[in-house]
Amino acid sequence: MPQMIEYDWTNLRADILGPGHGLTRAELEARREQARVAVGKFLGRVERGEVGFPRLPFQTEPVEQVEQYVRSLRGRYKSVLLLGIGGSALGPYALDVAANGPHPFRKKKIPAELVVVDNVDPLLLHRAMERLDPRKTLVVVVTKSGSTAETMAQFLIAYHWLRKKLGSKRAARQVAAVTDPNKGDLLAIARREKFELFAIPPNVGGRFSVLTPVGLLPAALVGVNIRRLVQGAGDIAEACRLPELESNPALASALHQYILDTRYGKTIQVIYSYSNTLWALAFWYRQLWAESLGKRVDRSKREVLSGQTPVVALGVTDQHSQSQLYMEGPRDKTVTFWEETTNAHTVRIPKLFGKYDSTGYLGGKTLNELFRAEKSATELALTEAGRPNSTFLFPRADEYYVGQMMMLCMFQAAYAGELYDINAFDQPGVQLSKDLTYALLGRAGFDAERSRIAAYRKQKESLEKK
Repeated sequence: MPQMIEYDWTNLRADILGPGHGLTRAELEARREQARVAVGKFLGRVERGEVGFPRLPFQTEPVEQVEQYVRSLRGRYKSVLLLGIGGSALGPYALDVAANGPHPFRKKKIPAELVVVDNVDPLLLHRAMERLDPRKTLVVVVTKSGSTAETMAQFLIAYHWLRKKLGSKRAARQVAAVTDPNKGDLLAIARREKFELFAIPPNVGGRFSVLTPVGLLPAALVGVNIRRLVQGAGDIAEACRLPELESNPALASALHQYILDTRYGKTIQVIYSYSNTLWALAFWYRQLWAESLGKRVDRSKREVLSGQTPVVALGVTDQHSQSQLYMEGPRDKTVTFWEETTNAHTVRIPKLFGKYDSTGYLGGKTLNELFRAEKSATELALTEAGRPNSTFLFPRADEYYVGQMMMLCMFQAAYAGELYDINAFDQPGVQLSKDLTYALLGRAGFDAERSRIAAYRKQKESLEKK
């Protein structure tokens, strides 16, 4: 059996943090049945086909379609311009960084460079098109709805750029679209223009879609081993379906964060990544946790205002910018460390200036030892201060273990949704903002939103005059 990511929650226990600061054996036992029920309810939704992400690692057709397409393009492109936002960009970017290294410290040989344009700040797309060679650029446009304003605007600009530089026929061959298989304007346009087309299963939401062509296609294009990725996800999926806390790290961590939030006021979860390779993955997790659990009402339509606020920190960099707050500031945070137990590179510190106190003790040691010591010291300092913290230990930060972690985190968010009794798979707050944007830009069918905007502006103007 391959090695699994390890979840160490010792430093969440009241036994080590002190009374009133951590989880007690009694309250965990009292919640055991609630956790079992959460598993049953969620897996019931999976069996009914309402939620599709747990089955993705076992579906071979999307992987084969992606691999066949990537083989057909081998050596043709130097850049992959990814147009998408939220789950359409964060997952692919995390996979790229995990496999090819953080920017600008990349592997020497990468099949193509991933250029992610996940914002409509005009500077980004302008600079991308200014720098990229249109003859050597493949455009990948990703939106499940097929109508996301930001992505469709980017697409119109990028496709016009390709057509202007290359002509219509060649431009169409340099676009791949990832969207819903049955509906949406992007699907219609892709069929009309004969783009290469990839499907997002209807029962897989955007932030849960990284193991569909949303993540698999751009990742494979830049050299990520997507078979190892889905193998890792599949290998941990069985453990994530178990009803017992001791055997299921996704369930245990979901319950721990739920209790820390609702009982101990830990409304902020800091993801402290002691790995530059995993840092991009932390931003993917930030969306998953925030958008899944941040809900105004529960399933009974009672106002609950649920959810922890996820914050991303990088060790050791943020020991010098954030740790002071985490150590001595408000007791509203729990820290979750992400740590690699092995590193692919060893860098030795030279024995220079040995007579000086600040350099003598470092000579002959490695940066690896210093890095591990920094994490251990931060963990101990937080624990002594009564600040709850836990650690996910990655044997390595590669495709296999990133696949494990992505699947674990998606199950964790699903189980947390059951514990909070909210729908972890919608995003009504985000949708309202989208609808108001459509109204502001004159899209048909949003008259009610235009009326709300007019009323808001009138109220604001009257207050400004006072």
